[in-house]
Amino acid sequence: MIRIVIAEDQRMLLGALASLLDLEEDMKVVGKAGNGEDAVKLVQLHQPDICIMDIEMPGKSGLEAAEELKGTGCKVMILTTFARSGYFGRALRAGAHGYLLKDSPSEELASSIRSIMAGRRVYAPELVDEAYGQENPLTEREKAVLNLIADGKNTKEIASELYITTGTVRNYISAILDKLNVSNRIEAITQFKEKGWFK
Repeated sequence: MIRIVIAEDQRMLLGALASLLDLEEDMKVVGKAGNGEDAVKLVQLHQPDICIMDIEMPGKSGLEAAEELKGTGCKVMILTTFARSGYFGRALRAGAHGYLLKDSPSEELASSIRSIMAGRRVYAPELVDEAYGQENPLTEREKAVLNLIADGKNTKEIASELYITTGTVRNYISAILDKLNVSNRIEAITQFKEKGWFK
């Protein structure tokens, strides 16, 4: 019997997922959580085989909970609406055994759980394509500038920290916006985060 904990903050979806999986002869839902913190507690309490985790939940996110559960023996499968390569990369680093999108067919969920329990990893194909098909286009220097922008530094502070002129900083910033195809610094930071390029 595959014992499962589900973490999902939308109550109706949580109930539907639990009912769906309980219909499978070889599966039993032993715990339901509305956030990442409760998910971790339920995993510690019930020692399930697998925890199905949404990402964006109140308090502790599914990715934070997955990082906490790494190495506990409970496999983690991310089930989310977000096809973001940054989230996918973080889930991989947290040791997630699966990453499925909520618009996948429902029968895929049970078969993915069985695959994971058999030792395989199951990832949404569109995420794998995107994660490996996109390289970070920025040079080391441009990355350093963007990191300082993300830290809240202004042009003058960046210039003094990197020992370059404010004009050079401005040139780097316009190159960054151009390469990322965005119109301002905020969008550049957001895109960089979503792609998981901040180290």
